[in-house]
Amino acid sequence: MNNTELFDLTDKVAVVTGAGGGLGLEFAITLAEAGANIVCVDLDLESARRTTTIVEGFGRKAHALPCDVADEEQVRSTIRDAHSRFGRIDILVNNAGIADPAPAPVGQYDSVNWHRVIDIDLHGVFYFCNETLPFMEQQGSGKIINIASMWGLVGGSSVFPIPAYNAAKGAVINLTREIGLEYATKNIQVNALCPGFYRTRVGPFDDREFLSAVTGITPMGRIAEAEEIRGPALFLASAASNFMTGQTLVTDGGALAQ
Repeated sequence: MNNTELFDLTDKVAVVTGAGGGLGLEFAITLAEAGANIVCVDLDLESARRTTTIVEGFGRKAHALPCDVADEEQVRSTIRDAHSRFGRIDILVNNAGIADPAPAPVGQYDSVNWHRVIDIDLHGVFYFCNETLPFMEQQGSGKIINIASMWGLVGGSSVFPIPAYNAAKGAVINLTREIGLEYATKNIQVNALCPGFYRTRVGPFDDREFLSAVTGITPMGRIAEAEEIRGPALFLASAASNFMTGQTLVTDGGALAQ
């Protein structure tokens, strides 16, 4: 297999959650450029449809589906719709997530916000894996990329207290390890992608104080543009990562190396 073939996704079918914008849009574009057909899933159906238009511009098939990833029945319906439409699911990118709505130390943290973050950032990942894995096992192959965070590996309170987000992303990383082991002999690779600070709508990057804080802990001295996630995503979605499962790939500008 040559280098071009390693990264070729021609006629693969990918489901991308949170595909309406931010990193999710970048994942959809990356996989489509490599040849995959994309099921664009987002709570906001109109934003998912805008992504399908971009995907179709690469000559690929695309389908938009609305879904609240925290609703197990909606997730079940979404995956069954995707499989019924395309006949297979080769790649699942569990990208949909939210940040802590109101960062605060645990002793002052609103439990309503806690449950909402855990429901979306952790339960949503489980629901999509739970519904997709039987189809992947049936077809004898698959790639799952769970989008975690560098904050799933270390605490973030030196910058701001985000206990629910940290807890959810840490759990996603260990869930990834567990699923990777469970399906290691099934030709299904499951890995976590752990970004540092990328310019998306998740963070207040227009706030000078926030931007100064996050660049200050990033050795490269800058935040990443959203499109810089494309290379790591393509690696994990393609044959290039066939001997890698249950692992975490950190893309954080050197932050965790300190």
